[in-house]
This record gives sequence, C-alpha cells and structure tokens, in this order.
Amino acid sequence: MVFYRLKDLIKAIRACKTHADERAVIQKESAFIRTSFKEENTELRHSNISKLLYIHMLGYPAHFGQIECLKLAASPLFSDKRLGYLGTMLLLDENQEVLTLLTNSLKNDLNHANMYIVGLALCTMGNIASAEMSRDLCSEVEKLLGSSNMYIRKKAALCAIRIIRKVPDLQENFIQRASSLLNDRNHGVLLSGITLITEMCLSSHETLLLFRKAVPVLVRHLKNLVSAGFSAEHDVTGVTDPFLQIKILRLLRILGKDDVESSEAMNDILAQVATNTESSKNVGNSILYETVLTIMETPSDNALRVLAINILGKFLSNRDNNIRYVALTTLNKSISLDVNAVQRHRNIILDCLRDADISIRRRALELSFSLINESNVRVLTRELLAFLEIADNEFKPSMTTKICLAAERFAPNKRWHIDTVLRVLKLAGNYVREEMLAAFIRLVTQTSELQGYTVQKLYSALKEDISQESLTLAGVWVIGEYGDILVQGGNYEEEELAKEVSESDVIELLESILAGPFANQILREYIITALMKLTSRFSSASSSEKVKQMLAGFSTSIEVEIQQRAVEFTNLFQYDDIRPAVLERMPVMQIKETVIAGERLNSAASGNTSSQSAAPSGPSDQDLLLDLMGIGTSGGTTNAQISTGTPTISGNGPTNNVDLLADLFGGSNISSPPAASKPSAAVVSDLFSGLGSTGVASPPSSGASNNILDLLGGGMAATATSPTPAPAATRTASANSNGSAGSQNPGHKTYPVYSKNGFSIVFTPQRDSGNPNVVNILATFHNNQTVSGGVISGIQFHAAVTKTQQLQMRPASANEIAGGVNATQLLKIANPQKTPVRLRLKVVYTTANHGPVDELSEFAGFPEGAY
Repeated sequence: MVFYRLKDLIKAIRACKTHADERAVIQKESAFIRTSFKEENTELRHSNISKLLYIHMLGYPAHFGQIECLKLAASPLFSDKRLGYLGTMLLLDENQEVLTLLTNSLKNDLNHANMYIVGLALCTMGNIASAEMSRDLCSEVEKLLGSSNMYIRKKAALCAIRIIRKVPDLQENFIQRASSLLNDRNHGVLLSGITLITEMCLSSHETLLLFRKAVPVLVRHLKNLVSAGFSAEHDVTGVTDPFLQIKILRLLRILGKDDVESSEAMNDILAQVATNTESSKNVGNSILYETVLTIMETPSDNALRVLAINILGKFLSNRDNNIRYVALTTLNKSISLDVNAVQRHRNIILDCLRDADISIRRRALELSFSLINESNVRVLTRELLAFLEIADNEFKPSMTTKICLAAERFAPNKRWHIDTVLRVLKLAGNYVREEMLAAFIRLVTQTSELQGYTVQKLYSALKEDISQESLTLAGVWVIGEYGDILVQGGNYEEEELAKEVSESDVIELLESILAGPFANQILREYIITALMKLTSRFSSASSSEKVKQMLAGFSTSIEVEIQQRAVEFTNLFQYDDIRPAVLERMPVMQIKETVIAGERLNSAASGNTSSQSAAPSGPSDQDLLLDLMGIGTSGGTTNAQISTGTPTISGNGPTNNVDLLADLFGGSNISSPPAASKPSAAVVSDLFSGLGSTGVASPPSSGASNNILDLLGGGMAATATSPTPAPAATRTASANSNGSAGSQNPGHKTYPVYSKNGFSIVFTPQRDSGNPNVVNILATFHNNQTVSGGVISGIQFHAAVTKTQQLQMRPASANEIAGGVNATQLLKIANPQKTPVRLRLKVVYTTANHGPVDELSEFAGFPEGAY
C-alpha cells in the first residue's frame, strides 16, 4: 500500500506491532519514493521529501533523496525552498561533493528580496558550509551584516561564525561589521554579534587586542540589563535577558584576561551583578557562576575575589547536585588565588564528603586535600581519616597516599606523624602504596626516641588485626628490628588491661601470622628475616630453638626465595661469633621527601589509582641493587625528583654503586675510582662464601661505626673507622663518574649557569655513551678570590627537573673551595621523551665578603634537541 501523505505514513508506522512490520512498511514506501524520483514527478516531490525526512529521522537510509532536496531548494516557492534546505541540512554534510551544486542556489537566495528566503539560505550555510563555500559566499554574508533588517543581521552574524571557524583568515572581513553590531538595540542582534566577536577573539590574539576598546560599551550594556525594570519581552523568571548577560560576561572574561586596564573598567559592574542577582532560581545561579569565572580569570581586586568565592560557598548549600558539583570544581581551580577565602568554607566542604553523589564526594575530597596546611592539618586529617573508614574502595589508594604525604609535609611533631600513618595502615592497609610504606619505615629508623612507642603500637595492632597487608609488613619489619625494645619495656592493652610482652609472645605472634589466611610470599620473607634478627635481640635459648625449628620447616619450601633464606639463616647459626654483627640493626636511612608520580597533595587525581602502581621505568641495575639491599632508593622511581649533593648512604657504607657491587660479589676485580676522602678499609664477612673478606672504601661519618649491608634483611656486616677528613683544598682532585673533584672536560662546550659574589658555576654536558637517553652534566664550581674575599664554604647545590625527566646527582667533590680552585659535581638526567632540558637550581654558600648566600635560579640554556 502506498501512502500519498506524510500523516498517513506516520499512522501506518505507529500501527506496526513489530520491527519487522515497520521495516516492511518503510521498504515499500522507500521503493515508491525512488520510483517517483526516477519518473521526475514534480507534483509529488514535496510530499516525497517530507516522507523521506521522516524515514531518515527513524534511522533508515535516505541518501537517495539528496539531489531532490537540491532541486526543491532551487524552486521559486518558499514552501519548497524551506523543505529543500531542511532536507539538505539533514542529508548532506560539508564533506560531500554534492554540496558544491548548492553554492549557486545559496548565492541567489542570499540576494533575494524576501528576508525569510535570505534567512533560509543563511541558516543552511551556517550549518553545513564547507571551507570552499565559505570563501565563495563570504562577501555576500559580509554585505548582509550591514542590512537594515535586524532579522537578516542576526542570521548573518551567526553564519559568519561558521565561516570564521572554517576559514580563520576571513575574519578580517567581519571586524568592522561586528563592531557596529555592539551598538544595536535589538537584543537578538546584540546577542549574535557578541557571539561572533567572542569567536573572533578566541581565534586571533590581534583581534582580541583590537576589541579591548569595546569593554566600556559591553559594561554599559550589562549595566542597563542589571538595572532595567520588568520587560515582558526579555524577562525570564524575574531576570532580564539572562542569555545576553551571560554572553557579555563571557566576552568580558576573554577581553579582561591578563589586562589590568580592562579589568578595572569592569570591576564595578561585576560587583553589582554579584550582589544584585537573585540566587533562588537557576537562571540567577547561571549568571552568578559566569560572574565568578570572570572575576577569577581577570586581575580583579582581592575583595572581588573573596566575594566570588563566597558565592561559590553559597552554591555548596544548594540542594541541586549540579550546582554543588560546579562550585567544588571551580573552588578547586581557584584555591591558588586565595586560599584563606576558601578556608572559610572548610566545614561545608567537609560535609560534602558524606554526600550521596559519588562525583561530589570525589571533588570534595580533592578540595579537602588542597586545603591542608600547618595550621589545620590536625583537624582536616582527623576528618579525612573518618571518611577513609567509610570511603569507597576506589578512593582508598589515592586517599592513603595523600594523607601520608600531608602528614609528612605538615606534621606538627614526629609522634603525631607516626600515629597518623599507623591509623591509615589500620583502616586501609591493603591500599597503601609501597612508597608510603617505605617512607614510614624511614621515619621509624630516624626517630630513635619513638622506636619503643612505635613497636608497641604495631604489636598491639597486629594482635587485633592481621588482614591489612601493609600494616602487617610494617609491623613485622619493626618488630624484627626493635624486638628487644618491645620485650624490655613494652606492654600492650588487651581488654583495657596492660600486659607485658615476652619473647615467646612475639614469636607466637609471628608464627600465627605465618599460619593465617593472609600470608603471602612477601610476608613470609619478611617474617623469616624478622625471626632471624630476633635471635640476636632475644637472650633466651628457647627462642633461638623455636626459630631454628621454624626455619627448618621452610628449608624445603617450594618457593625458592623462602627456601634460600631458610637454608642460609640456618647455616648462620654455626657462626655465633659473627651472627650478632650480621644481624645488627639497619643503619638510619637517608632523609628525603617522598615524591610519587601522578600524586600531589593539591592535584585532582582521586580514586582510580592502583594501590601497587608501578614506578616509571628507568632505574639502572646498580640503583635496583640499592633497593634490593634496603639501603637506598632507585634514582628512577620518581618524577620531578629533587636531588641534593649529600651522599646517598648513611653510616660507614660504600660511597658509590661500584663499591656496593664489589662488596656484594666479594671480589677486587671491580676497580673503584678515588673517593673524595680516604677512610680505612672495612672488613665484611661474606655470608655466602664462607669466611672470605673484601675491602671497601667508606666516606667520613660522625655516626655509628658499624654498617650492615643487608641483602636479605639480615645480610653482611661491616665495621670501619673513619679518619679525620682532609682539608678542603686537598679534596679537589680529578673528577670521576661519581662526581668527585676534577678539571673541566676540555673536549665539550661549556654553558655558564651562575656567576655572583665571586662564585661561578659552569655546565659541561655530554650524552652518555651507554644510553643515548641520558645526558651527563659536569658542574664545575670556581672561586674568584678577588671578588669573594677568600675561601667559599658551605657549598650546597640542589637541582630539580621537569616531570618528563629523571635526575640523579653524585656527591660534590668538596663543599669548600679556596681561591682559584675548582670543585665538580656530576648530574645525570634521563630524558627518554627528548624534551628540552630545564633545571631549577638552588645555590647555597658563604663568602668572606658577602656572607651567607641562598639563591634560586633556572637554567634552560642548552640548544633545543641537542640533549
């Protein structure tokens, strides 16, 4: 059955009970329409196109009607033109060649006497114009912008936007016409004119500078809208033309960005809009939000910014989740402008953490971390810990990391820092990253006065819960190191009663963890090493026997690492004379700031990070060896890592990675370059080769004289004595790969970096021969005694690189240099993405003539692409 009217076709399709019936009806009708097109039936063309467009709206093929649409558009009848242009906009796009056939029809209609036909042509061109069509018809559209008919001016302005987007070079043709539109009294024309100017300013900086002269005109229009009385034509729920107000505010934001003069001209009207706009309706809230964005992105007065942040604070009390989400997102962006103003709304931001909407909780969480500082760290951390207890699992990895970073950065004292991390381990220990666990261990080793307190707290926590992996790992490590402190003066609370801890209690706890359902290979390795260390901490023979029995049970384990540890530790019992030294406490670990890739305290990175995410690739084998031995961290594990010139190992250990390799493999075939100072050799009993020994060079140290290279948590012991350091002048010897002193390499170009007060620094870069992604930079320090007045002392050189690069710094050859003498330091920068090398530098030193100097600077003087 053939349907001759659109109404009949719609009824037939709606009457279909199945999709198959609908397809059958449409196929029959499509076949009839095709036949009609082939027969050139002009009487049915209008009806056929209308039915075809309805079929197209239902999602069925209708491309065979494209040419017929063009024929209708060329018809002299307005009704045919309207349907033809509608079909053209629906069935064609700018990439189809058929569109070129439409250009002539559009040109004729743009010059038509009927304004509605001109409007149809402008509307069609504004929707599907290609770059070629834009160039061909640009002059006609420009002429129509000056039409006396406001309907045509409005349509022409909107069409000009399409032309500018397709061919930005053509915007010069519209600048003069667009400026005249700003003085139009008709709101529709003014709205389209401002939209056109906004597009032009976004695409060209020169045009933006030109239109900054129009700021007073825009301010006048906005003032008239704010102060105007009721106008039925433009009123929307009590607000006069909110669409035009928002467009004006948006254009003012673009024109006033980074321009103080323009910003001052609009400050008064912005304050007026912010205070007089009604916020009970969504229309008013949209204007207020646009006003806030304008204030924040222009150099406005501080009082105006406080007003804007207070408006966002009111938004947080709104019941509409969309408004609250927008407020939280904007506050997150603007917190860097005025932290104190945002702090006033801290309580309501914390209330948003309990919102039912997960998006609002995520944004509130990001904002809460950004608000943390020294004065409120206790309050905010308490609230965040309370939220961590009930938070979704997707939030916990990021939350644990950021809470630990906040505690590390803003902790009022060490005990509070330890208590906070312990609380995190108890609440979400399965989501704590390895870097945070390592930072906690480092904190415990550095805080000797709280080691007893920490080991008691961890023991009590493990008695209550062993399901949190990171808590268990930390507890086992600390108990293994400081088990004697726990037994000597320790107690824990059980059912509100304080009970003393005995050696058997500690061993039984570790045994119960091994037998528990949460023990994995890593945890078993930790426990075996901890048990072995406890044999040198505990005095009773029964404890040692119990440990021997447990180790014997693991000597046949199918896990190779565990079996190896058990066998080696069992053999160690045969050497009671060296066992206490081998199992001695770990040396105090290096103090450094924890930096995690992708995790910053004020970043928006909440929720979707893995608790054990892999570190960026790039550490060398020697750096990985440092990690394995537990006495350092890989130089490639952090982005934007700040390195200093301090030695990387505490105590009397080896001075560089080559020494560590020589020590590990017990040989003297690996030659060690001359160090900055010459201590006596330390004798290390090689656990894996019987009673062999090897000599290693150690830097001067004022701490304990013993150093343990603990390969498996209880590895090799070293004892050395450090002589008095040599004078500074004698430490400026030749440079080596570890950054020892030396002369500048004459075969490479040098770049001056710093020169003040008689102290100068020069860089000599060279691409690493073994790795083309690494550049070695030799920093040479020189003392011009004529200016400095004598010896330059207390030299400290710090550097940081961008996130895409990784930096490792060797120790400086000397921290004092006499007049006319040089010192050196080696920097290694891994740059796999070949981005320009930029360094932020901090230089600290003291001269006789100028006293202490502490300066920051930046260096980006290498040729682009050279390194």
